[in-house]
Amino acid sequence: MSMNHISVRQLALSQIKGLTAVDLRQVLERAGGVDRFFELPQAELYQLMGGVRGFCSDAERKRLLAWAETEVQFLRSNPVDAFFLDTPEYSYKLSQCEDAPAVLYRRGECSLNHCHMVAIVGTRNATVYGCDFTRTLVADLAKALDDVVIVSGLAYGIDVNAHRAALAENVPTIGVVAHGMRTIYPADHRDVAARMVRQGGAIVTEYPSNSPVFRGNFLARNRIIAGMCDVTVVVESDSHGGALVTASLASDYGREVAAVPGRSTDRYSRGCNQLIVSQKAAMIRGAEDLLDLMRWEAKAGASEQSSFVFDIDSLPADQRSIVNYLRSHPDATLNDMVAPLCMPFATLSSKVMDMEMNDIIVALPGGKFQLKV
Repeated sequence: MSMNHISVRQLALSQIKGLTAVDLRQVLERAGGVDRFFELPQAELYQLMGGVRGFCSDAERKRLLAWAETEVQFLRSNPVDAFFLDTPEYSYKLSQCEDAPAVLYRRGECSLNHCHMVAIVGTRNATVYGCDFTRTLVADLAKALDDVVIVSGLAYGIDVNAHRAALAENVPTIGVVAHGMRTIYPADHRDVAARMVRQGGAIVTEYPSNSPVFRGNFLARNRIIAGMCDVTVVVESDSHGGALVTASLASDYGREVAAVPGRSTDRYSRGCNQLIVSQKAAMIRGAEDLLDLMRWEAKAGASEQSSFVFDIDSLPADQRSIVNYLRSHPDATLNDMVAPLCMPFATLSSKVMDMEMNDIIVALPGGKFQLKV
């Protein structure tokens, strides 16, 4: 059920460019609230704002209100909520960050204020090692904690694998995107996003409905991932990348940062190893280390961490064929498998998705697949 706990005037105020959370609170304090900001005479508002804000004019306020009326119509006709800064539904953790956005849009029912909010981020070029670690970490966190939410950026690689792992464990998962709610980027992940919403998770953004995909927004959205969460886990990263930006932001916000170690020769472990060596992140080898870092108490009976075992003979014949093919053709794509397995593309795609959800195979960037072990 959609909440839409936001007013036209709050939406309008959120669109004043360049306002940080600190600025917004000062504006509201000086004006005496959202309503008075839009009702005060131009000259009086200009004086209250110290004569330095261009948004005090009658014309600018009228323009902002006209835009907000259109945005409210979108919210009323779509299952999307919008929450204003410092309201109960807004992420409390994020609201404590100086650069928090004025508004968060949410599609889905997942609360933004769960007890255990874990960001899992990493490279788009995820390896089998990184994907496997992500799946095991999420599975073990699901066993250990009653109220855990996995947060990531719905991007290729580690991000989408974190979301898929959460879906497989029936754990709510939130995808923070860098565009408006009229689209999902990348389009390849629309199905994952839909399942996230259906299974109690959410898609979240700071951008209004008509905001297009813009490259500069992706780094900006990382502050929302870091700010919403208690801890940010970097699974894999090269020496530079968005995951390291998220880790740096989390550290700046006073949140915990954890990193997964890898071999010194592995390109996509360089960033994680660098975080650990420089003591900018705690090293974790699994869920138990993360629980210790956060001082979170595991549920009774959750001490055993999961291991991956499957019996090929117990699989249906068509899935056994896929397993056998991937054993001899690692990194195969669906197109690679269609002819040798004599399976229609749609059928094969469905079987592969089932095997992903059952933790038998792992999806890699470029539409490739490998056995999990």
